[in-house]
Amino acid sequence: MSKTVELQIEKSRHLIEGLRKHLSGMGGGITSDEINSMELSLKELETANVDIDRLREELTPKVKHMNEVLTRVKEAYADKKKTLKGYYPQERWADYGIPDKR
Repeated sequence: MSKTVELQIEKSRHLIEGLRKHLSGMGGGITSDEINSMELSLKELETANVDIDRLREELTPKVKHMNEVLTRVKEAYADKKKTLKGYYPQERWADYGIPDKR
């Protein structure tokens, strides 16, 4: 759970509890329907947050794997580029997709 969302959920819970306790003593401006609506939105946020946490758990190992593959590809690219630059003159580098200039 992200810290921002977690804090907002906790603050909203406390506010809703306080509003419910003191609804009859309040001078107006906030109705029971508004509190119920806020509570429904809070439940929706909690559900969405659980879904996001689950997706993060699934995504983290996939991102790690992708980063490992990316590292291998970058290393292979750099190695092959270095080899080609050492073997061919600069004019031929573009033939192999190497746009660099010395």
